[in-house]
Formats: sequence, structure tokens, C-alpha cells
Amino acid sequence: MKAFLLAAGKGDRLRPLTDRLPKCLLEVGGQPLLGRWLDMCRAAGVREVLVNTHHLADQVVAYLRQRRGDPAVSVVHEPRLLGSAGTVCANLEFVGDGPDFLVIYVDNYAVLDLARLVARHRSCRADFTLVVAPTECPTEKGIVALDTADRVIAFQEKPTRPSSNLMNGGIYVVATAFMREIAERLGDRTPLDFGFDVLPQAVGAGRTYAFRLGPDEFLIDVGTPTDYARVMGGQPA
Repeated sequence: MKAFLLAAGKGDRLRPLTDRLPKCLLEVGGQPLLGRWLDMCRAAGVREVLVNTHHLADQVVAYLRQRRGDPAVSVVHEPRLLGSAGTVCANLEFVGDGPDFLVIYVDNYAVLDLARLVARHRSCRADFTLVVAPTECPTEKGIVALDTADRVIAFQEKPTRPSSNLMNGGIYVVATAFMREIAERLGDRTPLDFGFDVLPQAVGAGRTYAFRLGPDEFLIDVGTPTDYARVMGGQPA
């Protein structure tokens, strides 16, 4: 299996932390977020990952060059940000003929079993499976509504009146055939975003499912200095 590790964001909300350090290299427990995700990918049997870069890209490349072991890493630089879905659409040849692939927003701090996530996706024969997690700030997140089988029946990006407190966790398994259809439908326009451009179509097709975190799993969106301080202040490593 292969994975996209989305690491190109500027981290504007994390300033001044990201003025001199890309957010994917913020450390938790002495290890950058990017390194943690590479380790989790390896544990789940992911053979190859593609990492996109933009802000302070030289630092990301330098970190990856000194890293040893699986998974194999390819790097694509984006002089102009393509958006989360735009990166995937522009690099679909990376996936090859694999039936599905992972998409991970690297600015998440998490402990979860990616192999269990993939198994859930395949058991549902889903087009799209996303990790969901409870949030105390639903108006600031992408929010999902689920049926009794945890099929996603509605999705709203930063709703004024949230239908639930379950947020899109920014970790997906996507069927390759479905993503190719989306790429053809959306064409070459950029930026393209999973929340605004892809998830509404996936939900409309009726084959999008949620993956709930287990009792020993967690996910935190490291989007602001307050979030980062929260992680550094005692979350499990």
C-alpha cells in the first residue's frame, strides 16, 4: 500500500513557531510529527509514501535524507500550493494500480492503528473512509453526521449549526478508482480541497464511512500554538 503525507502547509496559525520551522517538523517527545507518521506507516505495512513540500522545503528534504529504513519516500515540491486534494490529483500516477491508498495530514498528532483503518475501509467496500474524532469546537472543523452503520450521510465544513461533534480527522483511505473519477470530474483547477471539493461528492455517492478511534487511540489537530502546547503538556506519546 502507498500513502500521501501532506506536509506542505505554511502553518500560518502556528506562527511564530513556524516562522523558521515547517509545521511537519514540530517535535513531540523528541520526534518530528512527520517522523511519527512515517513510523506509523511502516508499522501498517505501507511500502511507499509521497511527501509534498512548500514552506521551508529545504528543511523537510534534509530531514528525510538523513532518515533510514522503510517506507521509501518520494518528495514533490509545490511552488504554488495545490490544496490537499489537488496534490493527490496531480500525483495519482504514484498510486499505480493499487486498489486504495492513504492520505494523512501530517499536522495531526495521533496514535492509531492504520492497518485497522485500512481493514475497515475494505470490509465496507467503501469509496472513502475517514477517521473521525470528537471535538469541542465543531464550528471550526469539518463535521460529519452518521447513520447507524457509521456511514457518512452528511458533511459540513465549519458549519454555523453543527449536526454533531464528530470532526473530520484528516486521515483517509481512498479507493483509487473513485479518486480517478473525481480527478476527471474536477479537471485541472487548483487549489482543490478534500473538505470542500471531494468529500461532498463522496458522501453523495453513498459509500463513505467513518472510522472511530479505539479506547487507546487519539487524534489532535496541531493547528495553533495552543494546540501544540496542549500536546506538549502531557498527551500520551
